[in-house]
Amino acid sequence: MKGTRRAFLGTAAAGLAAVGLASTATTARATESGRHHDPHSRRRIPRGGIGMHLYTMRSVLQTDFEGTLGQLADIGYATVGVSGRFGRNATQIREVLDDVGLKAVLEHVAYTTVAGTGLQQAIADVHTLGGKWVVVPSLPGAMHTPAGYREAAAAMNRAGRLARESGLGPVLFHNHDADHKVVDGEVLYDILLNETDPEYVGFELDLYWAAKGGADPRRLFAEEGPRFPALHVKDMAPNGDFADVGSGVLDFAEMFETAHRGGVRQWLVEHDSPVDPIATALNSYRHLSRLRY
Repeated sequence: MKGTRRAFLGTAAAGLAAVGLASTATTARATESGRHHDPHSRRRIPRGGIGMHLYTMRSVLQTDFEGTLGQLADIGYATVGVSGRFGRNATQIREVLDDVGLKAVLEHVAYTTVAGTGLQQAIADVHTLGGKWVVVPSLPGAMHTPAGYREAAAAMNRAGRLARESGLGPVLFHNHDADHKVVDGEVLYDILLNETDPEYVGFELDLYWAAKGGADPRRLFAEEGPRFPALHVKDMAPNGDFADVGSGVLDFAEMFETAHRGGVRQWLVEHDSPVDPIATALNSYRHLSRLRY
């Protein structure tokens, strides 16, 4: 693995230089469209807050788990969100993360586990990983009704209480576009916001899916307070597809202007279907590390 990482470091500088050209082009387009943000007097994302959600890297993790995590650390990522185990248990994942210098901050755990008998083990696993949050990645399709979301709110309140009592943070919910739909006169996501206890339930806001569903992250951060400790920073191509962070149409600098009010602590890169996951990791880190807001 170390030989692979040395080889990677030898090519990373060239890759980052190429990414720099793309970043410059993106900045120029933003300036022309009136979206440019002054880089001299704005916040920047803390380096310890730039992470990678490992779903993005699943194809290369499957073939080279240790080497891929090492490459993420070499790029500059500080943290990861765990999604999938790749034949390993929590202890084995933690050992590799410690070896390469990454920190797990959360793990995605199925709703049926969080709402069922597997919750205590999920909490124990997040402790083992060194993380802070159990995250529900989605709700079963059959629950996409107001009644289903109220059931989920109650279940996550219960799970969040146990998580907090164990020393973790609140249980988080990760959104998709369908969560922002109006069903029977109610916005489903609003049910979770309104019917969960902020002490026990928070949100990992996926910015792509929020935008796709018509939600405004700036408003959520400003109006709902510090309930959004983690984000999925995922960009949108002009045709609505996924894109590397900084290469699409989403104005992250504008979104992040109110992120401090939303309590954001982790900016986790995600791309659902990258052609080249390592290139996506390079491109996205480059953009976030230079972003001013």
